[in-house]
Amino acid sequence: MKLDPIAAAAGVKLEALDTIDSTNTLACQRARAGEHGALWIAAREQTAGRGRRGNVWISEPGNLYASLLLPGVPAGRAGELAFVAGLGVYDAIAELAPRIAAQLSLKWPNDVLLGCQKLAGMLIEAENGWAVIGIGINCAHHPERIAQPATDLKTAGAELSSDEVFCRLSRTLLVRLRQWADGAGFAAIRSDWLIRAGGVGQDIRVRLPSQELVGHFEGLDATGHLLLRLPDGKIQVVSSGEVFALAETG
Repeated sequence: MKLDPIAAAAGVKLEALDTIDSTNTLACQRARAGEHGALWIAAREQTAGRGRRGNVWISEPGNLYASLLLPGVPAGRAGELAFVAGLGVYDAIAELAPRIAAQLSLKWPNDVLLGCQKLAGMLIEAENGWAVIGIGINCAHHPERIAQPATDLKTAGAELSSDEVFCRLSRTLLVRLRQWADGAGFAAIRSDWLIRAGGVGQDIRVRLPSQELVGHFEGLDATGHLLLRLPDGKIQVVSSGEVFALAETG
């Protein structure tokens, strides 16, 4: 794996490995050990990949598993990186596989879909002024029998290696991070995300830890929380949850 020349020229570093337990885990360890500057940890296989809410991320060889350590993330802004990362992944895939670009969409808060199927996901972890953006992209295969139906680039007819996707991602995510500008540009990120989002203006189901809500997806508030108009007309602000189209059984 290698960085795009623009990312390398910006001082971004890369630690590429064949096998690791979790790229996010190692990136967090590097941060706690005092790593300075942006650092990618990328691997061809994970033995203990992690998704949101403690879910296992199936990590066989052939897909992309990478985490970007960012120091100096302003307090309270780390959650915005899910939207920044989603746009970076969307841009990379759309550029490399323009034939399927029209089928791509972003799912709140941190997935990239191809049609109605999950193609990529993000996991943000943060503490003490740094953040790690974990990214998994299904390049060559995808898990079966999971709650959110999944797909991969190869199945969609886009023969792209994880190396190709990572190289392009290292540039497109850098571009989006510069747009975000440590949170000062989140309004622009939010606007660009909504243009590419699926389900906005439609009725959806939101699964929370203790209940499920059904309502109309009105958009995002200024901080990225989902705005759900309930059947009684009230707006419910959702800070964390799983979103499904009403047709999905989830």
